[in-house]
Amino acid sequence: MSQPTLKNAPSLDAYWMPFTANRQFKAAPRLLAAAEGMHYTATDGHQVLDGTAGLWCVNAGHGRRAIAQAVEQQLLTLDFAPSFQMGHPAAFAFAEALAAIAPGGPEAGLDRVFFTGSGSESVDTALKIALAYQRAIGQGTRTRLIGRERGYHGVGFGGISVGGLVNNRRVFTQLPGTDHLRHTHDPARNSFVKGQPEHGAELAEDLERLVALHGAETIAACIVEPVAGSTGVLIPPKGYLERLREICTRHGILLIFDEVITGFGRLGTPFATDYFGVVPDLVTTAKGLTNGTVPMGAVFASRTIHDALMHGPENAIELFHGYTYSGHPLACAAGLATLGIYAEEGLLTRGAALAADWAGAVHDLRGRRHVIDIRTIGLVAGIELQPRPDAPGARAYEVFVDCFERGLLIRVTGDIIALSPPLIAEPEHIAEMTRILADAIDRVA
Repeated sequence: MSQPTLKNAPSLDAYWMPFTANRQFKAAPRLLAAAEGMHYTATDGHQVLDGTAGLWCVNAGHGRRAIAQAVEQQLLTLDFAPSFQMGHPAAFAFAEALAAIAPGGPEAGLDRVFFTGSGSESVDTALKIALAYQRAIGQGTRTRLIGRERGYHGVGFGGISVGGLVNNRRVFTQLPGTDHLRHTHDPARNSFVKGQPEHGAELAEDLERLVALHGAETIAACIVEPVAGSTGVLIPPKGYLERLREICTRHGILLIFDEVITGFGRLGTPFATDYFGVVPDLVTTAKGLTNGTVPMGAVFASRTIHDALMHGPENAIELFHGYTYSGHPLACAAGLATLGIYAEEGLLTRGAALAADWAGAVHDLRGRRHVIDIRTIGLVAGIELQPRPDAPGARAYEVFVDCFERGLLIRVTGDIIALSPPLIAEPEHIAEMTRILADAIDRVA
């Protein structure tokens, strides 16, 4: 890979960065200039092993020429097409390709696809579809939406309302009529677990408490991440999702899985729906949908939900919702090329073959000073550090900076380190990640 140089470097002042301590960053910026395969190249030329698939999204690795060529061809053929009352072939082709690998397989029937521009938009879309469906079947009193503590569902007002990360919510007004299940993190009973914890299935019964409190006839949907990623990799206890599904079905509540992170091979199956064998009514996706190359999201809806809205005059709009960039031609081209790579290289299931080695390597960090828990599933890991009494989050942030300087990109949330490498990772990459991380933890400790 050629070594990029940044000539006439721009001022850092104008760009207001997202989810970033802007003043801290701009005092000592970390800038990436190029990427290929498993590595980024920083503007100073040093190589950085990608331990996070970008931001949980570059599942097929960086710089894939097939995607670039598909986008270039599409850009020169049809750069944009209106998404309202108009269509273009790539959108229908991509939806058909996604329906063929839809969560849960053909028997699940989750093969109706609504395109969005991001994970946040996918979540808001799924919530609106759930409300529209309940109204369409004569259940218009069902307007309440249930999320979960420590859940992350993007940054739209719908997403932060059902989300359960305090910092995402404390400054902003939320939608009325939302409530939250208890989270599933139980370190006293479940710690240093590979795969699903043994204890905690009964936590799903918290939905029964909310049904008793609000009345089932007021609740439209319940949304959860099958594996809660952004909060620090919280893995559902055995039997938890199954019990949640049963409670939702019994009370007429739609179950939504937010698979923006777990979709497209992260757990060693195409979707977490397939991994856990629990079929929701709606699935939100984004990130790995286009390998992170062009912003895009998609909601998979069951035929039951879709068909319930296909009534009334044929010239009537069934769902008053959509985005200028729904099914954008470039995103569809990137997505089709991405699905081609996933299929040709078996990436949607490759994680299953690496999962044992991955878990073993990451759990070897156990015993290092201040490591208080490790959680792994598929090609995801959460390493939890003991917070400093006077500075929560500082220890993990220092590990993050140390790793970057020594050639590894990790992600931190609070004092939890999250790893989610591209699905093309080889054993030597896993070994390098854990070696650099172990050294950083020792230095910071």
